[in-house]
Order: sequence, then C-alpha cells, then structure tokens
Amino acid sequence: MKNYRYFIITMIIIMTMINYVDRGAISYAQEDIINEFGFDNIAWGSILGYFGYGYMLGSLFGGVTADKKGPKFVWLIAGTLWSLFEIGMAFAGEIGIALFGGSALAGFGLLRVLFGVSEGPIFSTISKTNANWAAPRERGLLSALGLIGVPLGAIITAPIVSGFLVISTWRVLFVILGLLGLVWIIIWYKVFTDYPEDNKHVSQEEIESIRSTEETVHGEKTVETEHNAHEKWYHFFKSPTLIFNMVGYFGFQYINFLILTWTPKYLQDEYHFEIHSLWYLGMIPWIGACFTAYFGGRLSDWLRVKTGSLRIARSGLAIFGMTLAAICFLIIPTTNQIGWIMFLMMLGNACIFLPNAVYWSVIIDTAPKKTGTYGGITHFFVNSATIIAPTLTGILVTSYGYSSMFISAVVAAVIGIIAMCFVKPGIKKMKPTS
Repeated sequence: MKNYRYFIITMIIIMTMINYVDRGAISYAQEDIINEFGFDNIAWGSILGYFGYGYMLGSLFGGVTADKKGPKFVWLIAGTLWSLFEIGMAFAGEIGIALFGGSALAGFGLLRVLFGVSEGPIFSTISKTNANWAAPRERGLLSALGLIGVPLGAIITAPIVSGFLVISTWRVLFVILGLLGLVWIIIWYKVFTDYPEDNKHVSQEEIESIRSTEETVHGEKTVETEHNAHEKWYHFFKSPTLIFNMVGYFGFQYINFLILTWTPKYLQDEYHFEIHSLWYLGMIPWIGACFTAYFGGRLSDWLRVKTGSLRIARSGLAIFGMTLAAICFLIIPTTNQIGWIMFLMMLGNACIFLPNAVYWSVIIDTAPKKTGTYGGITHFFVNSATIIAPTLTGILVTSYGYSSMFISAVVAAVIGIIAMCFVKPGIKKMKPTS
C-alpha cells in the first residue's frame, strides 16, 4: 500500500467513532434508565459525570504508558477493557443493588468510572501514534483525521442508539456495542505497529516521506530533531505553552461534553420530543463539526506553510473558532424557536471543532518525543471538564433552567480564548536538565 499511514488513520477514525457511540449511548437511553431506577436530574448528572473521574486517570496513565510501552500496547489493553465495561453497563443497576446496599446509583457510578478509566488513554495514544507516523507537514491534517471520529461518532450515535431503542432494550444495546469494540481490537492487533519502520506494509519511500525534516518551520520539532532525553514528566509544568494549551483545550472539552451528554434530555424536557424523534434531532449539533474537524486540520497546515508561524496556524485558529462559538451560544438563550436553537447549536459546535486538532498538534510541535506523557497530563486536567460539564449542568438546570447551560458554554469558550493567547507552539521555555 502506497500510503499505509492513511489506512492506519482510517482505522483510528473507526475506533474513535465506536468510542464515542459507546460513551454517548447512555444519554439516549437515559429515559428508560431513569424510569426504571428513579433517578432525578442531579443524580443523573452525577452518573454522567462519574465517567470523567475515570477518564482523567486513564488519560494520565495511558499517555505515560504509550511513551514507555508503545501505543499498540495501550490500544489493545484500553480497547479491550472499555468494550468489556460497556457490556457491563447493561447490568450496572443490578450490580449496585447486589453489592452496594441496594443502590443502583452506586452500580452505575462504579461502571462509569471503570469505563472512563479504559477510554481515557485513547486521545493521548492517538497523539503518540501521530507523532510516530505523521510527517511535520501533515500533523494538523492527521491529527484532525484521527479526531474526526469524535463528531462522526456523535452524529451516528443519535440514529443508531435511538433507532435501536425503539425495537429493543438499552441492555441489549450496551452488549452489542461492547462486542463491536472487541472486533475492532482483533483487527487492530494484526495491522498496527508502533512505528512505520516496523510495519511490513510500509514502503521505504513512505518512511522517508514521514521522516523528512525539509519542510519544518521555526520552532517546530520532530522525533529525530528533538533532544529531550533527560526531561521528566514534571517538566510539563515548566512550559507556559503546554500549560495554557491545556487550559484552552479545557474550554473545548467542556462545551463538547455539555452538548454530548445533555442535548437529548434538553430536547425532551424543553420541547417534549420522544425517543423516536431524537434520531435526527440529536444528529443536528454534530453535522457541521464533521466538516470543520477535518478542514480545521487542513487550514492549520495551510496557515503553517503560508505564514511560517506555528502561533498563527495553531493558537490563532483556536482563538478564531472559539470566539465564533461563544457568539453562537450567547444568542441561544435569547430565542425559543427550536429551528434557530438547533442551527445555532450546530454552528457553535462546528466552530469549536475547527481547532480540535490544534491542541494535540501544539504538543507534537513542542515535544514530539514526550507526546504520550505530556498529552496524557494535558488530557488528565482537561478531562476534569467531563466531570464538571454534566454535573454542573445538572445543578444549573435544576436551579436556573436550561438557559444557564448555554451561558456556561460561553464562559468556557472565553476561558479557552484567553488561554490560547499565551500559547507559543514549539517553545517550551523550560530550564535545561542537568
């Protein structure tokens, strides 16, 4: 195969789609689960938020492990575990009742935490894979392609899950989704290697293209040119670029998880849509993101070449996208027209996904050899948003109504905008290690 790396990226896209269907399915099954076990909005927000506790831990240890053991090892372990825990979600209530004094909430909490731990390593491992497999000129594009499975997974979640729930039960749904993940793992084991040099399907010509440093710009680093053999994990906190990039990514993740977890319930509570209507309504917020997640990566690489500035190509693009998103979410509480609301949600979500690949590209640009570790640390703190967003939304909605949900998205976007103003990709500004 002439460009085998694109096949690898395609497999990652498929995996990410499965990953997001798995985590998003519970939001569409929420009515059946709530009715069966009697959860209120605050309890349900907590269940959705429990995922984040595990997700934070998984992202941290997964990134470090990807640097030490290689991304393939992490892919196989994490993928197998999250598929098994997805199957276990079918019995979460019964597990809680049997083991935790009759508390179904505790059972769902436990399974969501374990599910989060196993899904946590994925994006830092994607970043490590891209550092090993992507040429500098393609980092934005391949990072975007690796992450495009997020909106694609979100958009197919609505018709697949809601459609399935019309003809079957939420328990059967979780079992089938888990089995699908195990099939992907078997295929991945046979086709993937940590480095293209180790893969029999990769030609010498493609390896030379991947390893070429002829088109690097000022400050940009590669696996071959970076010298950081003595850097430790805590050097992450000596780099203003890496820290502010992490804060900027937090803003993205907050809005992402807010839309992912609460859109179905928002539509049911505010506009009384039934599950059979959510198959298409749940798709709408993600339609634009499927395009901007891809074109944002292309645009970032184009700006990198045209301007010769990683700061414009990465940080500038993030500021632009998040600013437009903030405007969209600010307008939503001013209207009660469902058509306008869905359009603004779609446009706002599309804008936040425009720089989706930027946050990971910044890490690769700055520290390609430590991408797994630094990406894991980034994802650990960023994924506090996967706890805060659904949990805080449950509290805000109960106290102030659904308009507060969108105002919190605006605040998150503004935080991200301010942070990215201080990001200088490729510049760590850390003291040399003796």
